[in-house]
Order: sequence, then C-alpha cells, then structure tokens
Amino acid sequence: MAAYMIIFAKIHDRAAFLETYAKPTAPLIAKYGGEYLMRGPGVETLEGEFGEGSSAVISKWPSKDAIRKFWGSEDYAALKAARQPLADCHVMMVEEM
Repeated sequence: MAAYMIIFAKIHDRAAFLETYAKPTAPLIAKYGGEYLMRGPGVETLEGEFGEGSSAVISKWPSKDAIRKFWGSEDYAALKAARQPLADCHVMMVEEM
C-alpha cells in the first residue's frame, strides 16, 4: 500500500540546508523507492502553531516499510545529523487508503 512522508521544516539557513542536506538527500529518496510530489517554501498556516513561513515536502513511497528503511538507513544517518542544526522539522508518514 502506498505511503506518504510529509515534512514541515522551519529552515534557519536556507543556503546551508540546500547544499548540506537537500541536494545529497534527493538521490537517496529515489534509491529507497520514494519520489517527490512537492517541495517548496512559503507554507501558509490556516490553523495551528507550526508551519507559517516554513517549507513543506511531500514524497510518495511504495509502503511505510520503505520509508522506515530509508529513515533508518546508514546512508541517511549522516545527512539527518547534518540537517538537525539547520532546521526544525516535523516528519510524518501516512498510508494511502
């Protein structure tokens, strides 16, 4: 069953984030079976606290298991660590019904 990873990120240093994290992460998404559906800044919040002005990323995966394999992979571990001081992120996954 298809699954989606949805990320909202408040990025502190966009140039460093793109170079250090976003560019090298993109090929890993594909390697683990994901595909980007949407990536962009300028989130407008209609309700809630987190989101206004943040960036959003939505990717589609074959399953939640595929997302977990990517998320827990050795390939991604160093990139995730590099991202953490550059952005505050909310990362979620949900299965398609």
